[in-house]
Amino acid sequence: MTARLFHKVLIANRGEIAVRVVRACRELGVASVAVHSTVDRESRVVRLADEAVQLGPAPPKLSYLNAAAVLEAARMTGADAIHPGYGFLSEDPDFADACAAEGITLIGPPAAVMTQLGDKASARTLMSEAGLPLLPGSLDPLSAEEAHRLADRIGYPVIVKATAGGGGRGMQVVGSSAEFPDAYRRTQATARMLFGNGEVYVERYLAEARHVEIQVLCDGHGHAVHLGERDCSVQRRHQKLIEETPAPNLPDGLAEQMGKAAVAGALAAGYVGAGTFEFLVDRSGGFYFMEVNCRIQVEHPVTEMVTGVDLVAEQIRIAAGQPLRLTQEDVRLSGVAIECRINAEDPRHGFAPTPGRLTEFIPAGGPFVRVDTHAYQGYVVPPNYDSLLAKLVVWAPQRDQAIARMIRALGEFHVAGERVSTTTDFLVDVLATDAFRTATHSTALVDQLR
Repeated sequence: MTARLFHKVLIANRGEIAVRVVRACRELGVASVAVHSTVDRESRVVRLADEAVQLGPAPPKLSYLNAAAVLEAARMTGADAIHPGYGFLSEDPDFADACAAEGITLIGPPAAVMTQLGDKASARTLMSEAGLPLLPGSLDPLSAEEAHRLADRIGYPVIVKATAGGGGRGMQVVGSSAEFPDAYRRTQATARMLFGNGEVYVERYLAEARHVEIQVLCDGHGHAVHLGERDCSVQRRHQKLIEETPAPNLPDGLAEQMGKAAVAGALAAGYVGAGTFEFLVDRSGGFYFMEVNCRIQVEHPVTEMVTGVDLVAEQIRIAAGQPLRLTQEDVRLSGVAIECRINAEDPRHGFAPTPGRLTEFIPAGGPFVRVDTHAYQGYVVPPNYDSLLAKLVVWAPQRDQAIARMIRALGEFHVAGERVSTTTDFLVDVLATDAFRTATHSTALVDQLR
């Protein structure tokens, strides 16, 4: 007998991902609850959800990161599941344990899996044992002296990373032995401040690499599939700006190799739900495991566009105990999808956030164009959270057509506001480069343009 879906899902997040989850719930016939801070009381998700609960003031620690307040909202509304989106509490094993203690299903992997994969050092160890290739580096956190000796041995540049890091934070590239001690101390201090954990590790840094990730779905019955790869190489400060699928210009067979490796790693970890295995690909076609994201990704729409699979709906079904409804042979990729993140940032000034009221907000449209957003004319972009305003996604049969469609759509996407700048013009500049058009770019592209 097929497990029933939930009665009511509370969405412990904000912005476009909260809107996305509400829509999936509605299509599945599941009631939804939005939670919000005081500055988000006029947000689109509050208007769309069946119910809404205010968590607290604007600072995340007093609202979206306040696990006790989120759980109290779930109890008050009778929610039997919580979808954490991405960021905030989405990869917090303590929150997963607290949900389980309350008899509430967290839509994500088990706490033990989050713990093992959330720590990059233990994740590297597990993936090494599962046969995934790794860059030279440490499998365990190291003291400053041990890390320095290892960096000297494997050769520079290296990257020092927080074991508990994420979102492009808590890492620093080191170009020489003389720079290493200061870089190690700074990374350790940053990690302690951001994540409450000062442990760091070291690995070789690939300066001209591609960032390619694999989307996986795993149920609680031992089944796992991958849904192809995404290229996320266009980044600023290790944070993604443009994502596309399939990853262009990869050696024949490499994407399938990476997909099989990701599935093997997911099964070795006992993964359940939607997750992403992230890899670096070097110029020779070698690929190396970086980390696992134990949540839905910002860039999941490009995978949905080429596979026809609703990843958020599948997350909810899997969390309700249902088996996967597709096998690897059922997964078919069609065409090319590209996503651009439109952020309220000023690329001319180091991508500094530009919060403020939107006096105009006119999204793009047309055939095969998707816009995921929580913004609208009159919306006030708060200074307290991530600057993402919208995700613009296009599909086309071929990559050159998708690039042309995206440039056209970015040209139509009009945002104006009090002191608000966006990344739209900068994204057009990136798409127009020879490096991007010929898929010869790497993670260094944005730095090369500035």
